[in-house]
Amino acid sequence: QVQLVESGGGLVQAGDSLRLSCAASTRTFSNFAMGWFRQAPGKEREFVATISWSGGSTYYADSVKGRFTISRDNAKNTVYLQMNSLKPEDTAVYSCAAGPFARTDHTTYDYWGQGTQVTVSS
Repeated sequence: QVQLVESGGGLVQAGDSLRLSCAASTRTFSNFAMGWFRQAPGKEREFVATISWSGGSTYYADSVKGRFTISRDNAKNTVYLQMNSLKPEDTAVYSCAAGPFARTDHTTYDYWGQGTQVTVSS
């Protein structure tokens, strides 16, 4: 069983930056691909970014490409999402997930965190 705990969310203004963290409680963290997803009220869960187990491969949703950066520190069992130039439409609950493959499909991930709220005011 893998437990994931997100942190770093908050209320910011448009144009600001935030860094989300996701800490995993497993000794096999480096075996997992990690992903970030978000869900806004009344909307479906949306893929944001994913990173392979080694960190060598990353992939982003078009809506965040060039603004968000996913990274991981396997020594700290943590994955990060650096979010720059935030927009009001980035407002959502952001969740991290762990799975065998770095995919955009949320159904391929086995473990999920509870999520952290990000609110961007205009």
